[in-house]
Amino acid sequence: MIIAVGTDLVDVARLEDRLRRSPALAERLLTARERTLCAGRVESLAARVAAKEAALKALGSALGAAGREVPGGWRMTDVEVVSAPSTPPRLALSQVAARTARTLGITRWHLSLSHDAGLALAFVVAEGA
Repeated sequence: MIIAVGTDLVDVARLEDRLRRSPALAERLLTARERTLCAGRVESLAARVAAKEAALKALGSALGAAGREVPGGWRMTDVEVVSAPSTPPRLALSQVAARTARTLGITRWHLSLSHDAGLALAFVVAEGA
């Protein structure tokens, strides 16, 4: 059963400018593994930021539909896009995001990423029993 969906769009040039002006921003947005995996490819970084936002939007929508309050303490690094060669990217949640997903009965995430023409897009579906 689909519990919630989320989507987000990131302007690649805008993110690149922000990362250039504030290098510490990358550590607040992306895990060390994500930063290493993307090796500075800003399009890939932007797609991952979009995925995080999309996942958090889905969690927020599911909480709202369940009549629950959004918990404090969210961090962008609580949502990680993981991938291996020749496999599609997937979401791995930790900390507050993982606890919230478990509380909502979310057992599986579906993720689609794309980037073109200076934009990065992510779409997520949260699925449960």
